[in-house]
Amino acid sequence: MPAQPMTSSRRRRNDSTRWAIAVSVVLLLLTAVARPVLAGESAQKYPPTIVFMTDFGVVDDSVAICRGVMYSVMPDVRVVDLTHDVIPFSITDAALYLDGATPYFPAGTVFVAVIDPGVGSTRKAIVAKSKRGQYFVLPDNGLLTLVEQHDGIEAVHEITNTSWMIGSKLSSTFHGRDIFSPVGAHLARGEDWTEVGPEMPVKDLVRLDLKPTKLDERGLSGEVITTDGPFGNLVTSVDAEDFFKLGYQRGQEVPVVLGNKEAIKIKFVRTFSDVPLGQPLIYIDSRGRFALAVNQNSFAATYGIKPPVALFIPRAK
Repeated sequence: MPAQPMTSSRRRRNDSTRWAIAVSVVLLLLTAVARPVLAGESAQKYPPTIVFMTDFGVVDDSVAICRGVMYSVMPDVRVVDLTHDVIPFSITDAALYLDGATPYFPAGTVFVAVIDPGVGSTRKAIVAKSKRGQYFVLPDNGLLTLVEQHDGIEAVHEITNTSWMIGSKLSSTFHGRDIFSPVGAHLARGEDWTEVGPEMPVKDLVRLDLKPTKLDERGLSGEVITTDGPFGNLVTSVDAEDFFKLGYQRGQEVPVVLGNKEAIKIKFVRTFSDVPLGQPLIYIDSRGRFALAVNQNSFAATYGIKPPVALFIPRAK
Protein backbone atom coordinates (compact mmCIF):
# COMPACT_ATOMS: atom_id res chain seq x y z
CA MET A 1 0.00 0.00 0.00
CA PRO A 2 1.50 3.32 -0.94
CA ALA A 3 2.40 5.67 1.95
CA GLN A 4 -0.26 8.17 2.80
CA PRO A 5 0.78 11.75 2.22
CA MET A 6 1.52 13.62 5.51
CA THR A 7 -1.12 16.11 6.39
CA SER A 8 -0.20 19.64 7.40
CA SER A 9 -1.53 19.04 10.90
CA ARG A 10 0.70 15.95 11.35
CA ARG A 11 3.69 17.95 10.06
CA ARG A 12 2.96 20.65 12.64
CA ARG A 13 2.73 18.08 15.44
CA ASN A 14 6.05 16.48 14.41
CA ASP A 15 7.74 19.87 14.15
CA SER A 16 6.44 20.77 17.61
CA THR A 17 7.75 17.51 19.04
CA ARG A 18 11.20 18.03 17.48
CA TRP A 19 11.27 21.59 18.78
CA ALA A 20 10.31 20.48 22.32
CA ILE A 21 13.02 17.81 22.33
CA ALA A 22 15.64 20.30 21.11
CA VAL A 23 14.67 22.83 23.78
CA SER A 24 14.83 20.13 26.49
CA VAL A 25 18.31 19.07 25.40
CA VAL A 26 19.55 22.67 25.41
CA LEU A 27 18.07 23.27 28.87
CA LEU A 28 19.68 20.11 30.23
CA LEU A 29 23.07 21.17 28.84
CA LEU A 30 22.71 24.65 30.29
CA THR A 31 21.71 23.23 33.69
CA ALA A 32 24.72 20.92 33.72
CA VAL A 33 27.05 23.78 32.91
CA ALA A 34 25.44 26.28 35.26
CA ARG A 35 25.02 24.03 38.32
CA PRO A 36 28.53 24.52 39.77
CA VAL A 37 28.26 28.27 39.30
CA LEU A 38 24.85 28.42 40.98
CA ALA A 39 26.08 26.26 43.85
CA GLY A 40 29.01 28.59 44.34
CA GLU A 41 26.75 31.62 44.35
CA SER A 42 24.43 29.96 46.85
CA ALA A 43 27.32 29.18 49.18
CA GLN A 44 28.60 32.76 48.98
CA LYS A 45 25.36 34.66 49.43
CA TYR A 46 25.05 33.89 53.14
CA PRO A 47 27.08 36.06 55.53
CA PRO A 48 29.55 34.56 58.02
CA THR A 49 27.99 33.44 61.30
CA ILE A 50 28.76 34.26 64.94
CA VAL A 51 27.07 32.05 67.53
CA PHE A 52 26.75 34.15 70.68
CA MET A 53 26.27 32.84 74.23
CA THR A 54 26.39 34.64 77.60
CA ASP A 55 24.99 34.55 81.11
CA PHE A 56 23.98 38.23 80.81
CA GLY A 57 20.23 37.66 80.49
CA VAL A 58 18.18 40.12 78.42
CA VAL A 59 16.88 42.46 81.12
CA ASP A 60 19.51 45.13 80.47
CA ASP A 61 21.44 46.39 77.44
CA SER A 62 24.52 44.13 77.65
CA VAL A 63 23.63 41.70 74.86
CA ALA A 64 22.46 44.46 72.51
CA ILE A 65 25.69 46.43 73.08
CA CYS A 66 27.81 43.38 72.26
CA ARG A 67 25.82 42.76 69.10
CA GLY A 68 26.24 46.45 68.18
CA VAL A 69 30.01 46.08 68.49
CA MET A 70 29.93 43.04 66.19
CA TYR A 71 27.86 44.89 63.59
CA SER A 72 30.18 47.93 63.79
CA VAL A 73 33.12 45.74 62.82
CA MET A 74 31.19 43.73 60.23
CA PRO A 75 27.75 45.11 59.35
CA ASP A 76 26.57 42.06 57.39
CA VAL A 77 27.57 39.41 59.93
CA ARG A 78 24.84 36.99 60.97
CA VAL A 79 24.56 36.63 64.77
CA VAL A 80 22.81 33.54 66.17
CA ASP A 81 21.96 33.71 69.88
CA LEU A 82 22.69 30.30 71.38
CA THR A 83 21.39 31.48 74.77
CA HIS A 84 21.87 34.38 77.15
CA ASP A 85 20.24 32.56 80.05
CA VAL A 86 23.12 30.38 81.17
CA ILE A 87 22.91 30.08 84.96
CA PRO A 88 25.15 32.95 86.11
CA PHE A 89 28.79 31.87 86.41
CA SER A 90 27.97 28.24 85.42
CA ILE A 91 30.91 27.33 83.23
CA THR A 92 29.82 23.67 83.25
CA ASP A 93 26.39 24.46 81.79
CA ALA A 94 27.91 26.74 79.15
CA ALA A 95 30.47 24.09 78.20
CA LEU A 96 27.62 21.63 77.71
CA TYR A 97 25.71 24.05 75.45
CA LEU A 98 28.79 24.74 73.32
CA ASP A 99 29.45 21.03 72.93
CA GLY A 100 25.82 20.41 71.98
CA ALA A 101 25.78 23.14 69.33
CA THR A 102 28.99 22.55 67.38
CA PRO A 103 27.74 19.57 65.30
CA TYR A 104 24.99 21.73 63.80
CA PHE A 105 27.12 24.60 62.48
CA PRO A 106 29.57 24.48 59.56
CA ALA A 107 33.32 24.89 59.59
CA GLY A 108 34.28 28.56 59.84
CA THR A 109 31.54 29.40 62.36
CA VAL A 110 32.75 31.70 65.14
CA PHE A 111 31.47 30.97 68.66
CA VAL A 112 31.65 33.88 71.11
CA ALA A 113 31.01 32.69 74.68
CA VAL A 114 31.08 35.09 77.62
CA ILE A 115 30.57 33.23 80.88
CA ASP A 116 33.36 34.92 82.75
CA PRO A 117 33.33 34.97 86.57
CA GLY A 118 37.06 35.82 86.45
CA VAL A 119 36.68 38.91 84.28
CA GLY A 120 39.42 41.48 84.95
CA SER A 121 41.64 38.93 86.69
CA THR A 122 44.73 37.15 85.37
CA ARG A 123 42.65 34.64 83.41
CA LYS A 124 43.47 34.71 79.69
CA ALA A 125 41.20 35.75 76.83
CA ILE A 126 41.74 33.33 73.94
CA VAL A 127 40.78 32.23 70.46
CA ALA A 128 40.83 28.49 69.81
CA LYS A 129 40.37 26.61 66.55
CA SER A 130 38.82 23.15 66.76
CA LYS A 131 39.66 20.23 64.52
CA ARG A 132 36.14 20.68 63.14
CA GLY A 133 37.36 24.03 61.75
CA GLN A 134 35.31 26.24 64.06
CA TYR A 135 36.60 29.17 66.12
CA PHE A 136 35.94 29.92 69.79
CA VAL A 137 36.41 33.37 71.31
CA LEU A 138 36.13 33.14 75.08
CA PRO A 139 37.85 33.29 78.46
CA ASP A 140 40.22 30.43 79.25
CA ASN A 141 38.26 29.04 82.19
CA GLY A 142 37.15 25.56 81.15
CA LEU A 143 34.46 26.47 78.61
CA LEU A 144 36.21 24.37 75.95
CA THR A 145 36.46 21.19 78.03
CA LEU A 146 33.69 19.19 76.33
CA VAL A 147 34.34 20.61 72.85
CA GLU A 148 37.94 19.46 73.18
CA GLN A 149 36.84 15.96 74.27
CA HIS A 150 34.56 15.50 71.25
CA ASP A 151 35.99 17.70 68.46
CA GLY A 152 39.62 18.23 69.49
CA ILE A 153 41.47 21.56 69.60
CA GLU A 154 43.93 22.30 66.78
CA ALA A 155 45.53 25.49 68.13
CA VAL A 156 45.05 28.32 70.64
CA HIS A 157 46.12 31.99 70.60
CA GLU A 158 45.92 34.42 73.49
CA ILE A 159 44.14 37.70 72.67
CA THR A 160 46.64 40.54 73.11
CA ASN A 161 46.33 42.56 69.87
CA THR A 162 44.67 45.81 70.99
CA SER A 163 43.84 46.79 67.40
CA TRP A 164 41.26 43.97 67.46
CA MET A 165 39.65 45.39 70.61
CA ILE A 166 37.64 48.59 71.16
CA GLY A 167 38.17 51.56 73.44
CA SER A 168 41.36 53.31 74.50
CA LYS A 169 40.71 52.22 78.08
CA LEU A 170 39.34 48.72 78.38
CA SER A 171 36.73 48.11 81.04
CA SER A 172 37.80 45.69 83.76
CA THR A 173 34.28 44.25 83.96
CA PHE A 174 32.87 44.21 80.40
CA HIS A 175 35.27 42.21 78.25
CA GLY A 176 32.25 40.86 76.37
CA ARG A 177 31.95 44.31 74.80
CA ASP A 178 35.59 45.36 74.62
CA ILE A 179 37.41 42.13 73.70
CA PHE A 180 35.30 39.09 72.83
CA SER A 181 32.68 40.76 70.58
CA PRO A 182 35.08 42.74 68.37
CA VAL A 183 37.52 39.83 68.08
CA GLY A 184 34.67 37.52 67.04
CA ALA A 185 33.62 39.99 64.36
CA HIS A 186 37.18 40.39 63.04
CA LEU A 187 37.37 36.60 62.69
CA ALA A 188 33.99 36.45 60.93
CA ARG A 189 35.28 39.14 58.56
CA GLY A 190 37.96 36.69 57.45
CA GLU A 191 41.02 38.24 59.07
CA ASP A 192 43.98 36.04 59.96
CA TRP A 193 43.12 34.62 63.36
CA THR A 194 46.76 34.07 64.29
CA GLU A 195 47.22 37.86 64.40
CA VAL A 196 45.06 38.06 67.51
CA GLY A 197 48.09 37.33 69.68
CA PRO A 198 50.76 34.75 70.52
CA GLU A 199 50.13 31.02 70.24
CA MET A 200 49.89 29.09 73.49
CA PRO A 201 50.17 25.32 74.02
CA VAL A 202 46.85 23.48 73.85
CA LYS A 203 47.93 21.49 76.93
CA ASP A 204 47.89 24.73 78.95
CA LEU A 205 44.14 25.27 78.51
CA VAL A 206 42.13 25.41 81.72
CA ARG A 207 39.83 22.38 81.96
CA LEU A 208 36.81 21.58 84.10
CA ASP A 209 37.43 19.00 86.80
CA LEU A 210 34.90 16.47 85.50
CA LYS A 211 35.15 12.91 86.71
CA PRO A 212 35.92 10.62 83.77
CA THR A 213 33.52 7.79 83.07
CA LYS A 214 34.93 4.50 84.33
CA LEU A 215 33.72 1.09 83.16
CA ASP A 216 34.88 -2.05 85.00
CA GLU A 217 33.62 -5.50 85.98
CA ARG A 218 31.32 -3.99 88.63
CA GLY A 219 29.65 -1.43 86.41
CA LEU A 220 29.90 2.17 85.30
CA SER A 221 30.90 5.20 87.35
CA GLY A 222 30.24 8.73 86.14
CA GLU A 223 28.81 12.04 87.27
CA VAL A 224 25.65 14.09 87.10
CA ILE A 225 27.09 17.32 85.70
CA THR A 226 24.03 19.58 85.46
CA THR A 227 20.27 19.74 84.98
CA ASP A 228 18.49 20.23 81.68
CA GLY A 229 17.24 23.81 81.74
CA PRO A 230 14.06 24.44 83.73
CA PHE A 231 12.83 20.84 83.57
CA GLY A 232 15.06 19.34 86.24
CA ASN A 233 16.23 16.37 84.16
CA LEU A 234 19.69 15.13 85.12
CA VAL A 235 22.43 15.47 82.50
CA THR A 236 25.34 13.08 83.04
CA SER A 237 28.86 12.53 81.80
CA VAL A 238 27.90 9.03 80.61
CA ASP A 239 27.69 8.51 76.84
CA ALA A 240 24.96 6.20 75.58
CA GLU A 241 27.58 3.91 74.03
CA ASP A 242 29.14 3.25 77.44
CA PHE A 243 25.77 2.75 79.12
CA PHE A 244 24.72 0.11 76.56
CA LYS A 245 27.88 -1.85 77.36
CA LEU A 246 26.28 -2.66 80.73
CA GLY A 247 23.75 -4.89 78.96
CA TYR A 248 20.46 -3.12 79.67
CA GLN A 249 17.59 -3.05 77.18
CA ARG A 250 14.66 -0.64 76.96
CA GLY A 251 11.83 -1.74 79.19
CA GLN A 252 14.15 -3.01 81.93
CA GLU A 253 14.54 -1.49 85.38
CA VAL A 254 18.03 -0.13 86.04
CA PRO A 255 19.38 0.32 89.59
CA VAL A 256 21.05 3.75 89.86
CA VAL A 257 23.10 5.05 92.78
CA LEU A 258 23.25 8.85 93.06
CA GLY A 259 25.79 10.21 95.53
CA ASN A 260 25.35 8.56 98.91
CA LYS A 261 21.68 7.70 98.38
CA GLU A 262 20.27 4.19 98.20
CA ALA A 263 19.99 2.64 94.76
CA ILE A 264 16.82 3.61 92.90
CA LYS A 265 15.34 1.21 90.34
CA ILE A 266 14.26 3.24 87.31
CA LYS A 267 12.76 2.05 84.03
CA PHE A 268 14.85 2.57 80.89
CA VAL A 269 12.53 3.83 78.12
CA ARG A 270 12.55 5.69 74.82
CA THR A 271 10.73 8.86 75.85
CA PHE A 272 8.94 10.57 78.76
CA SER A 273 5.40 9.39 77.99
CA ASP A 274 6.49 5.74 78.18
CA VAL A 275 5.94 5.95 81.95
CA PRO A 276 2.94 7.34 83.90
CA LEU A 277 2.84 10.98 85.00
CA GLY A 278 5.08 11.65 87.96
CA GLN A 279 7.14 8.48 87.47
CA PRO A 280 10.94 8.47 86.98
CA LEU A 281 12.59 7.24 83.81
CA ILE A 282 15.98 6.71 82.22
CA TYR A 283 16.43 7.77 78.59
CA ILE A 284 19.10 8.76 76.09
CA ASP A 285 18.94 12.53 75.70
CA SER A 286 19.29 14.58 72.52
CA ARG A 287 23.05 14.94 73.11
CA GLY A 288 23.46 11.16 73.19
CA ARG A 289 23.97 10.94 76.95
CA PHE A 290 22.47 8.75 79.70
CA ALA A 291 19.87 10.94 81.44
CA LEU A 292 17.25 10.74 84.18
CA ALA A 293 13.88 12.48 84.32
CA VAL A 294 10.43 12.42 85.89
CA ASN A 295 7.52 12.55 83.45
CA GLN A 296 6.23 16.16 83.65
CA ASN A 297 8.13 16.93 86.83
CA SER A 298 11.65 17.67 88.04
CA PHE A 299 13.90 14.72 88.86
CA ALA A 300 16.33 17.05 90.65
CA ALA A 301 13.58 18.44 92.91
CA THR A 302 11.81 15.11 93.44
CA TYR A 303 14.95 13.29 94.57
CA GLY A 304 16.87 16.22 96.06
CA ILE A 305 19.76 16.12 93.58
CA LYS A 306 22.07 19.13 93.21
CA PRO A 307 24.89 18.58 90.66
CA PRO A 308 27.67 17.70 90.61
CA VAL A 309 26.84 14.26 92.05
CA ALA A 310 28.59 10.92 91.62
CA LEU A 311 26.70 8.28 89.66
CA PHE A 312 27.03 4.47 89.65
CA ILE A 313 25.19 1.89 87.52
CA PRO A 314 25.91 -1.84 88.06
CA ARG A 315 26.11 -4.27 85.16
CA ALA A 316 22.88 -5.97 84.11
CA LYS A 317 22.44 -9.43 85.64
